[in-house]
Amino acid sequence: MAAGKSLSDDTKQMKEIEINNKHLKKHNALFEKDGDRLRLLQPTEAVQRAEKRKLECNLSADRNIWRRFIGEANCIPFVNCKASQTGRLTVGIEYETSPDSSALFWLSPLQTAGKQHPYLYSQCEPIHARSFVPCQDSPGVKFPYTAKVTVLKEFVVLMSALQQSSNVCRSNSSKMEFFFKQPVPIPSYLIAIVVGDLASRNIGPRSKVWSETEFLDKAAFEFSETEEMLKVAENLMGPYVWSQYDLVVLPPSFPYGGMENPCLTFVTPTLLAGDKSLANVIAHEISHSWTGNLVTNSTFEHFWLNEGHTTFVERKICAKLGCGEPLRNLLGMIGKKSWADYVNNPNTKPNFTRLVPELKGVSPDDSFSSVPYEKGYALLYYLEDLVGGPEVFEPFLKAYIEHFKYHSINSHQWKEFLLSYFTEKGKGSALRRVNWNDWFFETGMPAVPISYQSCLADACQQLSEIWCSTGDSNFGQFSSSDLDQFSTPQTLEFLNQLMEQDPFSLTKIAHMESAYHLFSQGNSEILFRWLRLCLRAKWNKCIPHAVSFINKQGRLKFLLPIYELLYQWEDTRQLAIDNFQEHKEEMHNLAVTKISKMLKLT
Repeated sequence: MAAGKSLSDDTKQMKEIEINNKHLKKHNALFEKDGDRLRLLQPTEAVQRAEKRKLECNLSADRNIWRRFIGEANCIPFVNCKASQTGRLTVGIEYETSPDSSALFWLSPLQTAGKQHPYLYSQCEPIHARSFVPCQDSPGVKFPYTAKVTVLKEFVVLMSALQQSSNVCRSNSSKMEFFFKQPVPIPSYLIAIVVGDLASRNIGPRSKVWSETEFLDKAAFEFSETEEMLKVAENLMGPYVWSQYDLVVLPPSFPYGGMENPCLTFVTPTLLAGDKSLANVIAHEISHSWTGNLVTNSTFEHFWLNEGHTTFVERKICAKLGCGEPLRNLLGMIGKKSWADYVNNPNTKPNFTRLVPELKGVSPDDSFSSVPYEKGYALLYYLEDLVGGPEVFEPFLKAYIEHFKYHSINSHQWKEFLLSYFTEKGKGSALRRVNWNDWFFETGMPAVPISYQSCLADACQQLSEIWCSTGDSNFGQFSSSDLDQFSTPQTLEFLNQLMEQDPFSLTKIAHMESAYHLFSQGNSEILFRWLRLCLRAKWNKCIPHAVSFINKQGRLKFLLPIYELLYQWEDTRQLAIDNFQEHKEEMHNLAVTKISKMLKLT
């Protein structure tokens, strides 16, 4: 059982509050005005507006009012109900979630690393918070929150908020109470909770990493550079306002690489490569503390404002802590490949290749892709070059955050501020050549060619060309030392180069495995690309490795392409379907929905 409150501050007469909910049950509404509480129990006046799936109720101080929720959008109208001198009317709603909640994922003990206790985690982005709490489930609405969570003593509770205290429950000594406060206004999709058998380790002056004990040592090592990343991000975008920056390594079923919940970033265990080579994901989630969490897209049509800026800052952080601009451009090349793959996929809807797509009547889950990340990044990279480079453009990032912090905005507001800022700096003429309509609304790749040049890619290109030009003999020239000299981004770019060519012969793909031992890779990004190359070549030996890979983790970025290749290969099509049916109960519901569609099961 949980409780939520929505506050409306308005000195004018209030007409209604509209809230979103889905898969919530057992509702009583409490209406509290300046301490005089009404418990609304009996039905007195309710008119259903069928066409909008809403219920209307008249409220007055001397009546009991019946409330229940239907569908996802419901109105609480206020008749002759005016906010008092304090300007505050508090609406409290008692509710209970259901097993069908799309935001909450309940794991059995066998689905955890420790195998002893159940586990709960949430994923509210983009529009699933309504199945967790009744709320105005739009990124255009922000609010602070407090929470009290009661659990059995063997569990730890974490939320996207600062823990205020915890204590043994007075009424039941077998339970613990955890108290949380998020003072910074956030959109509903950033509400988050984790409950499990969790332990923590300090990894910096304002950071801990949390996980089941089985992952803790690996996680503490992998994410030990978190504070350095935070400092670089602050230099780029201003003070970190959230006080604490913790991470929690979730069970393998988590469908994303990371989720930027304030104060508590969620990450997938697929980042635990053993050599910190996938820590760029942490740089990405840290960047969201400003671009996304502090300044938020007002609707998910403008999702690129979150993800394009965040990818832009992420790569700047990696460059400043690594090999500079050559590394940033190499990361851009790698990202552009995934973006082009999506755009060129015949199953991709053209609307979803727009930077600002039309999402009326469309679930934002269906439009999720690399486009807002990489097309957004490409636009910012292009603009940076137009105005004079990083030294000129980076101060804009800090000014942008300062101007819009705590607000939700759209692309047009962003554009107007950008033009105003650079006009004041004497750079307005440089932006006159930008075709904003093409960038925002045209489908496909941008009309302006975006090229990322990096000397770090030269060796990758050279090695890929040697492999492609070698016939089914003379493989003695290749050895593990070829890749030993590469960084992880270089290895990824090498494999990306091969993906752009025709599938290898079985002989060649087998010799590549003999030379590089890629099946034993601890880096999930490298293994993912290698498995795709092998499946394209229709190499039987890779099938058990591919199946093992998709069964060990639930990251959508990996699951969908591997399942798609298994389905496209006639010899493994039924295997893909059977394996999915066997393991779908272990997957996140978002993964189940997307894979079901791809396998033509729904």
